[in-house]
Amino acid sequence: MFISFEGIDCCGKTTQVKLLTEQLTEKSIDYLLLREPGGTIISEEIRTILLDAKNKNMTQITELLLFSASRAQLVSEVIKPALQKNSLVLCDRYVDSTTVYQGYGRGLTLGAVKTINRVATFDVKPDKTFFLDITVKEMESRQALSNVKKDRMELNNDEFYSRVREGYLEVANEEPERFVVIDGKQSIETIREIIWKEVEGMLPIKY
Repeated sequence: MFISFEGIDCCGKTTQVKLLTEQLTEKSIDYLLLREPGGTIISEEIRTILLDAKNKNMTQITELLLFSASRAQLVSEVIKPALQKNSLVLCDRYVDSTTVYQGYGRGLTLGAVKTINRVATFDVKPDKTFFLDITVKEMESRQALSNVKKDRMELNNDEFYSRVREGYLEVANEEPERFVVIDGKQSIETIREIIWKEVEGMLPIKY
């Protein structure tokens, strides 16, 4: 089973991934936790290039291809073998991030982005995707409170993030059976319960 987590920056997905792994561990359920970009030696090196704020002159096409190269390595080296063994795979971001950030956000041709996505993923898609939805205004408030230095991808303007959010909502609307859209302004505990209820329903053994 393959589960991904998506959302704009500071939506809380990484927190929820951590909480889910804690619940799985408590119930002695094995899982494999990954992040994108990253997850392999090659993919982590590409991640460094992508997120380094010094690389501000990176072209949009270069960005798209680097994210896709990182993903192709992760899928072929880690995700596909794990799924073939019936492992539970959790991924903090996956292919939907490229669709919305590079497609809707950067304005690259969606048809081309989706074709590259299919090649890079070998058509491996998540069984369930949790999208934690927050407004751009809420994102900015959380960023101000976190006081963490922004990486290259986080230096985009409000208009960019508005397009990304709308992209997520459109993609979720196109695949309602895969996507679970969650109001990210709810309490951490409420969101945790929503996610666990969905995951528990997918597990072969009920807990």
